[in-house]
Amino acid sequence: MKATFMFGARDVRVEDVADPVIQEPSDAVVRVVRACVCGSDLHPYRSMPPAPDGVPMGHELIGVVEEVGGSVASVRPGDFVIAPFAFQDNTCVFCREGVQTACLHGGWYGTPETGGLQAELARIPLADGSLVRVPDIDPDTAEESMLASLLTLSDVYLTGYHGAHMGEAGPGRTVTVVGDGAVGLSAVLASRRLGAERIILMGRHRERTDLGIEFGATDVVPQRGPEGIAAVMDLTGGEGSHVVIEAVGHMPAYEQAYGVVRPGGIISRVGVPQYEDAPIGFGSLFGKNARLAGGPAPVRAYIEDAIPQVLDGSINPGRVFDVEVGLDETPAAYEAMNERRALKVMVRP
Repeated sequence: MKATFMFGARDVRVEDVADPVIQEPSDAVVRVVRACVCGSDLHPYRSMPPAPDGVPMGHELIGVVEEVGGSVASVRPGDFVIAPFAFQDNTCVFCREGVQTACLHGGWYGTPETGGLQAELARIPLADGSLVRVPDIDPDTAEESMLASLLTLSDVYLTGYHGAHMGEAGPGRTVTVVGDGAVGLSAVLASRRLGAERIILMGRHRERTDLGIEFGATDVVPQRGPEGIAAVMDLTGGEGSHVVIEAVGHMPAYEQAYGVVRPGGIISRVGVPQYEDAPIGFGSLFGKNARLAGGPAPVRAYIEDAIPQVLDGSINPGRVFDVEVGLDETPAAYEAMNERRALKVMVRP
C-alpha cells in the first residue's frame, strides 16, 4: 500500500510499504476513505530533524472496516467508521471519567508500531474503543460535504468543541478565540452551538474570518499582540472575555489569551503548545483569579453525540476543508497549508 512519511523538515514522501495486518486480537484493519493533514502536523514539518527511516504521518480518518481481530465485538467488516485521533480502550478509569486521551492502555498514531493514517490502509489498535460506527451511511454514495463533516469528528471539530466545553462557553458569556485555523474556526462553531452570547475571533486572514462569521463569530479582531489585546478589551468595555480559547500553540497566542481573559475567566488551550513554560504568575493568571484548562481533546467522549448533529445537518464543520488531494499529492498538501494557501486539506486515497 501507499502511506505518508516525514523524513525531516519539509521532507514529506508517499512510500510503498507492506499492508498492515492484525497483530493483536483487539486490532482492526480499516480501508481509508478520507484522511487529512492536521495543523499540528505542520510543527514537525517546519522543524523536524532528519529521520533516515521516516515517521509515519496522519491521525485522522474515516473508513471501512476490512478485517477484525478475534476479540473485537463492536465493529465488523463492512462497517463505516470514524477513528478518533488517539486510540483507547474506552473502559479504563480515565476513559470512564471522559479523559480518553489519557487512557492507561491507549496511545498515538504516527509511530513505527502503529503507523499513520495518511495511507490506504490502517491498523487500529483497541478497535472496540477506538472506532465509532456511523449508521446508515454508504461512503461510496454519500455527499462529499457529509464525508467532510464526519471526518472533522476524528479531531478538528471536536478539538474546537473541547476548547469551548472546557472553557465553559455558554449563554451570557463572551468567548474570544485566538487563531483562525481550522481548530479556531471549529471552536467558534462549537461556542455558538453551546449558546455563547458573543464570540470574538482573533485572526487576520479574511477568507478564514469570513467563514468564522458564518460559523457564529460576532466580531473579528485582526490585530495581534498589544494592539489585539487592546481591541478585545475595547469591545468588552474593558472587562475582558469570560472564555478564551487558544487554538494556535505558540507563546504569542498564549500571551494574547491571558491579556484578554477577564477576572475569574478561563483560558482553554487546545493548540498543541510549542513551548514548555507558560506564565501563570500575578501578571498573567494569578492576579486575575483566572483558570487554565484544555489539553488534548478526548474526542471519544464527544463523538457519539456529535455524529447525529452532522447527520441531521445541525452542524456542518466540514466547511473547514478547502482543498482536496489524492494520496500521492500529500506532500503538496503540507506545503499548501504551511504557506497558508489552504486552510485544511482532505486526502483521498
